[in-house]
Amino acid sequence: MSIHSHKSRPKTFRAVQAPQRANGRLRVAAILEAAAAVLAEQGYEAATMAEIASRSGTQIGSLYRFFPNKESLADTIVVSARENVDTVFDQFDAGVPALSIPALADGLLVLLLEFFGRLASMRLLEAGRDWSVKREEFRSALLRRIARTFMIYNPKLAKKCAGDMAVVILVNTKAVATQLKMTDSPPRVLDEFRDMTRLYLQNRLGASSRRSSASKRKRSERT
Repeated sequence: MSIHSHKSRPKTFRAVQAPQRANGRLRVAAILEAAAAVLAEQGYEAATMAEIASRSGTQIGSLYRFFPNKESLADTIVVSARENVDTVFDQFDAGVPALSIPALADGLLVLLLEFFGRLASMRLLEAGRDWSVKREEFRSALLRRIARTFMIYNPKLAKKCAGDMAVVILVNTKAVATQLKMTDSPPRVLDEFRDMTRLYLQNRLGASSRRSSASKRKRSERT
């Protein structure tokens, strides 16, 4: 597991060092898991290194040896989430051409809801101006990959149309994910959103497919 030191504020600190031994890597994994839980529960400002050390069963000195401050720990979580976007979408896109539109809609929603369900990175990305660059990078990465998925499903789909569709899907999914986390929404709320997404993609991708087929017929008639 690589550990990155991406600075989001103009301050200097000792770079995060990736552990070389198996025990060290396991310790870092435990720290990151605990940090994700603490950040999700308390937010960036309220979370403390002492709480993260306690939650992960790590001596505070060992925690600071791996992560010199809270910012370096938060950076690692955010960068890892960003890098995971491409990995997850690469796996999903491999099977996209064989999917029906309802299956495409369902699979895409599961994927995005999992991203938004990781509250630690989401709360960090929403934490304010200091995280604005990472927030925009993460959002842009998701939008690019969603649009690419649509174009893989329908290669005739215009790039701008795919981009607009990606915005609609991302904004709506984030809103629903937030609603589900903040309230005791009944399961039917998610069912309604799934049905709505299926209908939207059927309308957009199905219509695009029909236009493509009509264009092919017209070219065939002219020849």
